[in-house]
Amino acid sequence: MASQSKFTGNPNAHDASIFSTGMTGTCLCGSISVTITDSELFTRPRGHLCHCTNCRKVSGSYVASNLAIEKEKIEVQDPKGKLKKYRDMETGSGKCVERCFCEECGSPIMSIPEIFPAMFVLKMGIFPRIPEPECEAFALHRHAWQGTHGDMTQFEIVRGGRKLR
Repeated sequence: MASQSKFTGNPNAHDASIFSTGMTGTCLCGSISVTITDSELFTRPRGHLCHCTNCRKVSGSYVASNLAIEKEKIEVQDPKGKLKKYRDMETGSGKCVERCFCEECGSPIMSIPEIFPAMFVLKMGIFPRIPEPECEAFALHRHAWQGTHGDMTQFEIVRGGRKLR
């Protein structure tokens, strides 16, 4: 039986103050690292939970934790050339979203949406901590059993669109 010390993924073990200028995360095998340089990362709610089918499939879960952020705040290191891209054309906008993942371990890394050319959408599960999300997208696609996340804004479909609450 594995000892408790081998489980290093506890986000509560990392005080948010140590990420005052940014943070780095890696895929499961460590081949790809992503560094966010942003001094506001934990100063307010950031990012969103997405319930769209494509994000659910990419995350392997009932919801994806995403952070849309300016490309210039991100550095991706892939020294072994393991970052692969899937061109997803089955999107609500009809525009391509490149879904990036590690070919070695399968970890989702980020999405590159054609509709927002200056942004990356990071998959927050690769990071040691996740900022408190500011909203939920595709809230109409939530499962009835999910419950709610406090008083977080829920958009019916896209962020900035019609609100459910």
